[in-house]
Amino acid sequence: MTISKLDRRSFIKTAGLVTVGGAAATALATPAISQEMRELKMVTTWPKNFPGLGTGAQRVADRITAASGGRITVKLYAAGELVPPFESFDAVSSGTADMYHGAEYYWQGKHKAFNFFTAVPMGLTANELDAWVNFGGGQELWDELSAEFGVKSFMAGNTGVQMGGWFRKEINSLEDMKGLKMRMPGLGGEVLRRIGATAVALPGGEIFPSLQSGAIDATEWVGPWNDLAFGFYKVAKFYYWPGFHEPGAGLALGMNKSIWESFDAADKALIAACCAQENNTMYSEYNAKNGAALAELTDKHGVQLREFPEEVFAGFAKYSEEVLDETADTDIGRRVLESFRSARTEIGSWGSIAEQAYVTARTKSLG
Repeated sequence: MTISKLDRRSFIKTAGLVTVGGAAATALATPAISQEMRELKMVTTWPKNFPGLGTGAQRVADRITAASGGRITVKLYAAGELVPPFESFDAVSSGTADMYHGAEYYWQGKHKAFNFFTAVPMGLTANELDAWVNFGGGQELWDELSAEFGVKSFMAGNTGVQMGGWFRKEINSLEDMKGLKMRMPGLGGEVLRRIGATAVALPGGEIFPSLQSGAIDATEWVGPWNDLAFGFYKVAKFYYWPGFHEPGAGLALGMNKSIWESFDAADKALIAACCAQENNTMYSEYNAKNGAALAELTDKHGVQLREFPEEVFAGFAKYSEEVLDETADTDIGRRVLESFRSARTEIGSWGSIAEQAYVTARTKSLG
């Protein structure tokens, strides 16, 4: 078959249109990838850029932004910049903010069971808490509890075992605890009340001036790294260990549930992965920096390190179990407590002959 010049031109033009049209049709047939840009507001319970806590919140915000290629931008508001620190949960629940980074025991006024997802007296270490939440049914119970308030929460940080606190005077017996005004949130504060002390809840930024002025006699905060930064050694010289109240304080990212459900599966997985990464990163950071900070406190600033006497710690333990029993006053509270205690027994029995036993033996052998 032959094609004239005119026909050839028409053929080429027609073929070109078909090719372009075919490409256009192919493009139209390809599933569209959403490029919707979203900016989320994150409020926190931490002072701006505070080491570990504040910087950890910023890291998870930045990580979500980077991992999404900038499609999901998270703007962080430190404590007091958008809402007061203890109003972060309400802000997210109501939709004023999209997410928070904070400690779940700050919301115990909403439900006592929230305490278990940060720390409770004589509770779980960081490793035990992760095991319970991820593989022991803890996350499912947490989801059920948070959903009552329109929130979806994730573990997004852990400070590890905390110190017992800063005291102006030595503690030699339970009698010495009576009448003390001590900053301690959560159920640990209720244990203090049972032994005759006064528990005070204060956000981080108010602790030092309260201790300095004598408004409180003692305080717990986190551990050597953060406590050094806050300068507690300037007004209290006795630093006690171990902290019965927070053996592994988990921190959470809570997101407004409607906002969470508006994301597709890929973005949900992205956000969850960013939270899990921060959970690991923060715990590693605290373990890396607490030792050097403790040495500086004792060697440079003359802080006197003290272990709680057995009588005092036994009192903490006794009243802790009483306080935990009282969290089971609702169906969800009962189920959370039962699950927690089961995990504490099962996971703890392994830890006692595994990591705990090894570290004790290593220290005994090598110093």
